[in-house]
Amino acid sequence: MIVDGTVGGGGHAAAILERIAPHGRLIGLDRDPSALEAAQRRLAAFGERARLFHASFRELRQVLDDAGEAFVDGVLLDLGVSSPQIDNPERGFRFSAATADETPLDMRMDPDAPVTAAELLRTAAPDELAGWFREYGDLPGARRLAREIVSARKVVPLRTAGDLRRAIDAARVGGGRKHDPATLVFQALRIAVNDEIGALAEGLEASIDALRPGGRIVVIAYHSTEDRLVKNCFRDAKRGCTCPPRTPVCICGNHVRLKILTKRPLGADDEEIRDNPRARSARLRAAERTAEPEAA
Repeated sequence: MIVDGTVGGGGHAAAILERIAPHGRLIGLDRDPSALEAAQRRLAAFGERARLFHASFRELRQVLDDAGEAFVDGVLLDLGVSSPQIDNPERGFRFSAATADETPLDMRMDPDAPVTAAELLRTAAPDELAGWFREYGDLPGARRLAREIVSARKVVPLRTAGDLRRAIDAARVGGGRKHDPATLVFQALRIAVNDEIGALAEGLEASIDALRPGGRIVVIAYHSTEDRLVKNCFRDAKRGCTCPPRTPVCICGNHVRLKILTKRPLGADDEEIRDNPRARSARLRAAERTAEPEAA
């Protein structure tokens, strides 16, 4: 049993199911109902070997319980936003100047989630905004942009990508960067809207706990904060005890759970980047479960 925790349109899932044929099974999770519909169509030929669930990978344990599965042989997490989500202006992930005034500030991976990007920009405190832009976007001038947003929203709410772009221009942030500073701002806001870092922290623990000995976890990250979280989680699971070095007896109760398979993250090669430019920032890490998991 393999879990694709970010099944998207089903591309990875289809390749996995072909590799584990004829009897291997897969559970696919996604927060986006549109993605699940696309995956359902793509995976229909695999019949009952593929089961799909509308859920976040942070809910993996509950999904496995509902599916009657105690442990699995592998977990794949392909993080970030998908190409279909980016390409659909109505989802609010785009920031192209040509369509910005028609693009709503939504950015929810699950359209049923309660808080949109526009709502966050309307209610978040300046320090909170600056923290997101600095931590999730590595944005020079994060505090200046936060002040500009607070000032602008007193006049009229920011509802479209165009509104946010004008605030970015007015704040004069991102100087010296070769990329459009809106790239960093929209990335940071998307991560905040979907609580992607919180979900990843919980999802990594749930995934490791769900693996049987010899099972493997593979994570593809596209952002330095995500990749750092994966690296540190794998490192801690490899190390086991996290007590201070001078502690005479272990009191944390942690034990070695993973063997790291990738000393450094793997990136896309030139050919793949030519075929898919969005793979340029991809970083893949893999690890193998070593210890017996506790009974579910």
